[in-house]
Amino acid sequence: MPATQRWNEASTIDSNRAMWWGVGFSFAFTLLIWLVRPWMPQIDFLPDQGVQWYYWKLPDPDFWSRASGWGGYLLHQVTIWALIYHAQKSKPGYTKKLHGFNVLALGATAFFCVLHLGQTWVWYDGLGQDLGTATSQGAVILMLVLILLMENQRRGLFFGKKIKFLNRPGAIIRHYHGYIFSWAVIYTFWYHPMEATFGHLVGFLYTFLLLVQSSLFFTRAHVNKYWMFVQEAAVLIHGSLVAYEQQVRGGFDKPFWLMFFWGFAALIVVTQMYGLGLSPKVRWSIIALFVAGVVFSYADRPIDANEIIRIPVIEYGLVFILALFIYLGIWINKGVKRLRGAGA
Repeated sequence: MPATQRWNEASTIDSNRAMWWGVGFSFAFTLLIWLVRPWMPQIDFLPDQGVQWYYWKLPDPDFWSRASGWGGYLLHQVTIWALIYHAQKSKPGYTKKLHGFNVLALGATAFFCVLHLGQTWVWYDGLGQDLGTATSQGAVILMLVLILLMENQRRGLFFGKKIKFLNRPGAIIRHYHGYIFSWAVIYTFWYHPMEATFGHLVGFLYTFLLLVQSSLFFTRAHVNKYWMFVQEAAVLIHGSLVAYEQQVRGGFDKPFWLMFFWGFAALIVVTQMYGLGLSPKVRWSIIALFVAGVVFSYADRPIDANEIIRIPVIEYGLVFILALFIYLGIWINKGVKRLRGAGA
């Protein structure tokens, strides 16, 4: 049997079981990063130099520190893109079992986790040596915004209301989302060295879970609504904990972590929970808990509405901006085709 045919065939491994094994691996590897921290490089970092300055990088990078980070990223990226391309070309359909390419993707994910840990141990630097922090943060934000756009046809955008204007851009994103999301996750994965700070550990755990999800394409586990909800909503925990760590470390009086917690919680209340098939009673209970939580959190100081709505306004605004750009691309493509037809 040709190798490419074996890659397409469903294996005997249940995709939901593989998903849970992936979750276990994610927690175990995060623990491993913490356990090996005494043997990792102890760097005398340069002073913080502003908003776009990435602190955890070598003060004196050389060819090999850069080549190891960029080389690992490119090899990882091309490997997963090649598997996605092969899967889409073969059109295998969604199954309860893993396909051969899923097994390869999960194996590649585990391999590159080990490789990145070793690369950090020997050369330390990630892509953050050469690029500002906005690129890593922007990659994750782009992924979250595209999920809102893509999922509009299934769960709606505002309280279950589907926006017809977003249907065509959403369909286009759905076709190409594997390439875009894998880029966002893998780029973020290689941006950071495998440091054992609290923020890095929380971030890598979330990234590992996203890598598992991106390896389960064309399986039922990949489109499990509860698993998808966890993947999307987990940014609330990640963003809030990282912000809280920065607040404590920086000695700030204002609890700006609340902006991330309630901002991402608002996305759950307005959009994400409507993909779970919850009853109206449960949805209203969640809304009531959200309102009560906001009131309790701001009981000792005036409610800064900007903190609560900033993240939702940015993400929903970007949904419509990206949709307009996609429509512009469609219009340009049609114009080019008409010009070619007229010149034929």
